Amino acid sequence: MTIQLLPPQLANQIAAGEVVERPASVIKELVENSLDAGATEIQIDVEKGGSKLLRVRDNGSGIAKDQLTLALSRHATSKIHDFADLAKIVSLGFRGEALASISSVSRLTLTSRPAKQESAWQAMAEGRDMAVQIKPAAHPVGTSIEVLDLFFNTPARRRFLKSDKTEFSHIDELVKRLALSRYDVSWTLTHNGQLVRQLKAVTDDAGKQKRLAQLCGRSFAQSACYVESQYEQMRLSGWVLPAACCTAQLQVQYCYVNGRMMRDKLLNHAIRQAYADALAPEALPAFVLYLDLEPEQVDVNVHPAKHEVRFHQARLVHDFVYSALTNVLSQVEAAEFPLIADPTPDAETTQAHSAPAYYAASGIRSHQPSPAQFRSSAVPAGQVAMPGSYQPAGQRSGIQHWPASVQEIPPVVPVQAESETQQAPTGSLLLSSTELLLTHQQQVYLLDIPASISGLLSQQLVPSVALLLPERLRLEPAEISLLTAHASPLSQMGFDLVLSNQLMIIRAVPQLLQGVPLATVLPLWWSQWQEPLALPQLWRQLLQLVLQRQWLAATTLLQYQAALFQQPELWHAVPIDLSMSRQQLQEQVQ
Repeated sequence: MTIQLLPPQLANQIAAGEVVERPASVIKELVENSLDAGATEIQIDVEKGGSKLLRVRDNGSGIAKDQLTLALSRHATSKIHDFADLAKIVSLGFRGEALASISSVSRLTLTSRPAKQESAWQAMAEGRDMAVQIKPAAHPVGTSIEVLDLFFNTPARRRFLKSDKTEFSHIDELVKRLALSRYDVSWTLTHNGQLVRQLKAVTDDAGKQKRLAQLCGRSFAQSACYVESQYEQMRLSGWVLPAACCTAQLQVQYCYVNGRMMRDKLLNHAIRQAYADALAPEALPAFVLYLDLEPEQVDVNVHPAKHEVRFHQARLVHDFVYSALTNVLSQVEAAEFPLIADPTPDAETTQAHSAPAYYAASGIRSHQPSPAQFRSSAVPAGQVAMPGSYQPAGQRSGIQHWPASVQEIPPVVPVQAESETQQAPTGSLLLSSTELLLTHQQQVYLLDIPASISGLLSQQLVPSVALLLPERLRLEPAEISLLTAHASPLSQMGFDLVLSNQLMIIRAVPQLLQGVPLATVLPLWWSQWQEPLALPQLWRQLLQLVLQRQWLAATTLLQYQAALFQQPELWHAVPIDLSMSRQQLQEQVQ
């Protein structure tokens, strides 16, 4: 048997087997070309699920008349020119196979007009002989590609197509994924002449939030949390659904790498691992995530349909995604079940508040967004769409600011220890980020949270957590002297710090500081040190800072150090005299 070159038509049909799986595959290739051409308006028309007609019209840069024939040739592209370009691909398409492959299994018409060309021209090709015919046409600036009778010359492939409804559902799902990748593009989708989707281009946060609700459902948009995290040249952003809201039904699982739709195994593993045991066995994660990194760090030429990529630093990417999502989901989980009862319950939580004791987690569901300064911030998308528009602490549910007369309490003093048979507090209410109102043995106390917990932490071996990505801070000479003088207590607190010349490398921190913006917190903290401080003073200053700035939720801290409620001898609190209030109440009743 002799070796011979395959005819162009057969070679293109073999390539079409990889590129053109079904009508949705054609739409994907054509739309990606439109986006690469800079289109801001894309219209997609479908008839009979795509088996009869597929048309994509855009307002992109267009194709010049003398390049129309070349555009339908195999391995012809304007997106790469040499091997160096292949190593840093920034376009969605790059192989130059799509149009040639599609035209080999359909009747394809390409009409285009660049802005500098006075009129449009049209190229037509059929799978039968692959000859390209050129003729003048009427068309605005941009390109239209019409694909008729898909698989008309490959009956075996055509028989594998599903019903029109099923094939169109794949196209509709594809358009959703594409529209979530480019908010700045207007999208129109019709089927059999009926308008199915019409999405206007948006650039503001509110518009993006609206599109998210349109495409992923209002439930996802209201429950999902916005995440944003960055390390060096890698950035992860998007939305992730808390584990408690995930169900067994496949909802939303969209992932993008440099704007390209992905079903990547490595990313899926990192996402699933971030949910860990918080996700019910039958539940599925839900997310819309965007990973951006340097083009040189990712190889997109590893899958025929470009569904997967290869990362040059795969482990680093995996751990970065895992770490960012773990921080977000853990913050949400802590806010989902706060230790402190909501002083103004709504109809859904009235029953929960009727219990006599709130010392344990009460089960009241109250989202409390973390501040925008978090490296990985979790924000309920229904409340806040994007960073920079967070609610002030006083406006969040679950916290009520009492009148000034209640807050004006004399300086706190430790409560004297009582007998070993003492009972735990029977009720508690968070007045501010650093003050707690609680009852103990029929007495009401106002407790200073940082001062009280600092004593507890000073007696413990605090768990330390190694940072996945160590942070580096440049120091002034005075700061170096200050930190060196406090080396021993900092080590006891759980910090692992390395000084090299004027650079400090943060390798590990106390567990309760996970997710806190260290590069901001630490310099603010040690700027308060006027003289060498003991361990309890260091803890009190640090807790005061992170609680007041809302870098750490008081509810999370109190859950983490719940042992405080069993040790009133450590409380920095003052009793509140209620006799006057009781007398006033009795007078009102009389």
